Amino acid sequence: MKRILLLSSAFMISIAVFAQTADTAANIAGNTPAIGPLKTTAGDGMQPTNNIVKNIALSKDFSVLSNFIKLANLTETFESKGPITIFAPVNSAFDKLPVGELDSLSKPSHVWKLTHIITYHAVAGKLSAKDIQKKINQKKGAATFTTLGGGVLTAKIDSNRNIVLEDETGGQVIISRFDIEQSNGLLHVINKVAIPKSKAI
Repeated sequence: MKRILLLSSAFMISIAVFAQTADTAANIAGNTPAIGPLKTTAGDGMQPTNNIVKNIALSKDFSVLSNFIKLANLTETFESKGPITIFAPVNSAFDKLPVGELDSLSKPSHVWKLTHIITYHAVAGKLSAKDIQKKINQKKGAATFTTLGGGVLTAKIDSNRNIVLEDETGGQVIISRFDIEQSNGLLHVINKVAIPKSKAI
């Protein structure tokens, strides 16, 4: 019995020494063990049973877009049966707009322009990344898609193998995350706001 107790004590001491050594090594390497917040990506937490409007509203990464959908009176459009494919700009994408543009778009007097921009980020139908790439290949490097607002987005593949959307003003937008299922379509995350040509009222 004494022998068993001695072996057990020796085993426990060796575990403690090993754990302490591992912690010390981690600290020396600058990797202090700590439990922090998990890294999240735009679109995490979206549920395929929710429609586009509900999923965007539930995601803090799309709070600007969610607010603009409401201001532009497009809630019903993006809640419809669809299907709709939306290229959704994250909040930081709106920060890249010219100075003052974000505030300007929030004003009731600019609702028509806001509507024109938001509908420029969606196309009718369910368009996956595979579908986009297939059409790019079929069209020998550049495929065009007509948006809900009547504008045109041109899809290409850049040197880094990203799918890039070129807007009507020559701006380029990278799709950073693909194929997030919605109950009424698909959502792709983009890093900039696509700008359509201005239309006369």
